[in-house]
Amino acid sequence: MQYRFLGRTGLKVSEICLGTQTFGWGADEATAHALADRFVAAGGNFFDTSNIYNQGQSELMLGSWLKKRGHRAQMVIATKVFFPTGDGPNDTGLSRKHIMEQIDASLRRLQTDYVDLYQTHCWDASTPLEETLRALDDLVRAGKVRYIGASNYTPSQLMRAIMLSAMHGWARFDCLQPEYSLLVRSTEWELLPLCRAEGIGVICWSPLAGGWLSGKYHRGAPPPPDSRVGRADRWDDLPEQRESERTWRIIDVLREVAAVRGKTPAQVALNWLLQQPGVTAPIIGARTLEQLEENLGSVGWALSAEELAQLDAASQIPLPSPYNFIARYTRKREA
Repeated sequence: MQYRFLGRTGLKVSEICLGTQTFGWGADEATAHALADRFVAAGGNFFDTSNIYNQGQSELMLGSWLKKRGHRAQMVIATKVFFPTGDGPNDTGLSRKHIMEQIDASLRRLQTDYVDLYQTHCWDASTPLEETLRALDDLVRAGKVRYIGASNYTPSQLMRAIMLSAMHGWARFDCLQPEYSLLVRSTEWELLPLCRAEGIGVICWSPLAGGWLSGKYHRGAPPPPDSRVGRADRWDDLPEQRESERTWRIIDVLREVAAVRGKTPAQVALNWLLQQPGVTAPIIGARTLEQLEENLGSVGWALSAEELAQLDAASQIPLPSPYNFIARYTRKREA
């Protein structure tokens, strides 16, 4: 496992981040601890969770593991705030009240006195951005948070946050957590170039598109009942949301490249992400040690330029305006 700086910061994180959304859903505490142990044994030091994952069970299980192992200082722990934690009118969003209450709740569950990375889980259109950023700055100054980040922001929202922080001398977003995979590449239009220009780390959620890029799904066949897509209680990553001719084209090429390289489609899809400019780490999730072991096989090797081009061609989508106009003009200038 290699380590990369998180954007412009001096913080080094493993090139794979272990997402713990499965802790408390699909993985009981014993399994969660075993997954964390195996990840660390492979060289991982970066964990991502959220205050709302499985009603706080994810943070609780990660916290009990941290307490038992006694190596908190060697780990980089990231969590998030935004989504509802109760039925009250102030139990959601990015207000000062909700942020201050939720950081303390997360710290109690994680059994630590600070988190390394505190992220806004989604853009909040109901709260002034200045209020959110000032509250996050106060947490950094209080020592409860080391770095701050955002997830699910548009380019203009992220740029506005960067400028406001610069104007007021507040702590600045040093990490973005967007959805990014071979199936979801619109992140490349503005978000990734902006993050590269501003020195912001990028950690990608759903790098396997909810399992679609794992190779376990086949044309004309229902998803396996034990798969993420096959679960009746899932609300996302359903066939009507992901399935298309483009999806199957990507999966076909993943299988071709994987067969040549002696890898699995999931390992190829993750390795493609690891080689994208500006990406710090994809966030992998696992319910079993076997799944984690497979995902860990995505590091320590690299796709060739020809294989990257093959995957790029299969996953390409037509650029909308004005990106298509700009791309044509840029190509002419570079010719």
